[in-house]
Amino acid sequence: MSSQTEELDGVAGWSVELMEDLGSPGAGLAIALENLFPPLPSEVILPLAGFTAARGTFGVVEVLIWTTLGSLVGAVVLHRLGWALGRERMLRIVERMPLVKAEEVVRAEAWFARHGDKAVFYGRMIPLFRSFISVPAGVERMPLPRFMLLTTAGSAIWNTVFVLAGYHLGENWHVVETYAGVLQLVVLGVVAGAAVWWVTARVRAARGATPST
Repeated sequence: MSSQTEELDGVAGWSVELMEDLGSPGAGLAIALENLFPPLPSEVILPLAGFTAARGTFGVVEVLIWTTLGSLVGAVVLHRLGWALGRERMLRIVERMPLVKAEEVVRAEAWFARHGDKAVFYGRMIPLFRSFISVPAGVERMPLPRFMLLTTAGSAIWNTVFVLAGYHLGENWHVVETYAGVLQLVVLGVVAGAAVWWVTARVRAARGATPST
């Protein structure tokens, strides 16, 4: 173990210990907890998982499978909570949670209302929204199979980018966190572009369907 790894503390140190004790399932558990407790940053956990895989603790494909499974499990728990509790009760619970703002859930809810399936898929690639988007999906009764498919697809992309970055950067895994905000902006740009395209297509279709006088 390098001196830099030995100096890790906080979330990073806890994540490495979990992965070294449990192997790749430990990485999956860390990501499942990240979904349930958003202050735990996937932008730190995932590159560390890649770095740990590069040291030979476990295989990179193995860690990708486990982290994606962890993302799915955490998201499904929140989806079912949203489904069972409803909007008002869920917000009251969130307001009592430390380091979590109810406003984030409200924003995720508004985004889900506008974009539906795309919100779940792309939301898995945006910090904070990664967890919160599962709540309105449950509140609005999105069918579980569709939710699981979209969540798995979005999570697999996000996890692969960060795990492979940590794997190839090695001791410099922490550089990944610097560019997480840039990736977030790219995802938001794609969503905004898709929304504009959709609205434009609908307007053109409506104009084409209007009978001429």
